[in-house]
Amino acid sequence: MEVRAKKALGQHFLTDQKVARAIVEALEGGLPVLEVGPGMGVLTQYLLEREDIDLRCVEIDSESVVYLLQHFAGMQGRLMEADFLSLRLEKLFPSAFAIIGNFPYNISSQIFFKVLDYKDRIPEVVGMVQKEVAERIAEKPGSKTYGILSVLLQAWYDIEYLFTVGSGCFAPPPKVESAVIRLRRNSRTALGCDEALFRTVVKTAFGQRRKMMRNPLKPLARAKAEREGWSEETLSAFLSQEVFSLRPEKLSVEDFIGLTNLLA
Repeated sequence: MEVRAKKALGQHFLTDQKVARAIVEALEGGLPVLEVGPGMGVLTQYLLEREDIDLRCVEIDSESVVYLLQHFAGMQGRLMEADFLSLRLEKLFPSAFAIIGNFPYNISSQIFFKVLDYKDRIPEVVGMVQKEVAERIAEKPGSKTYGILSVLLQAWYDIEYLFTVGSGCFAPPPKVESAVIRLRRNSRTALGCDEALFRTVVKTAFGQRRKMMRNPLKPLARAKAEREGWSEETLSAFLSQEVFSLRPEKLSVEDFIGLTNLLA
């Protein structure tokens, strides 16, 4: 039995065993591990060999679930048929755990946003994603690819771009290259600003990334002006600060934290 790759699920099955082993070896281990989207088990086979991890897998594709249970005796009791994005992870893992996977292209960003929601439980992530997404996540300020995920993830994780994976390593071959990245939780315990507002500021600023930030952030500044009872002149002076004349890709995580406190 072979599993048919489903376009709607963004499935491209990794077939290169050397790459699969390298991805699994990149995981530090020592923690329970959740594999997202095991598919036909190309990573799973090597994860099951590791004695330093307690593996669980979540797979949304029922055809893949049947395949995995038929071909891997060790999957009994480890495999959940579910949508990762809908899982209450705190009910599955009472303490820290790591995540690994060949993430479907169409939900890779959503997977990382969910990781952020559980950042205090997830100290490590090793994932294969579209190369463009990997570069964006790992990029530093000043680049055109630096964006929302770059800032939000780098606030909490140290990120390594490990290696590129060509399209010929998959079936069916995707039209783009892929890359493997590793996220390790940094030492930050608090942002030093309102975290919800931080996310809003970052997302709003990059919503019009080609413009100076006074344009997209003006509604947030005006909301502050109304709370503080400012005049239009005071608001105008506030928005004349140098930071509002920059484009968002110029700002580091620390700069965005400072900007959030300005707007709070």
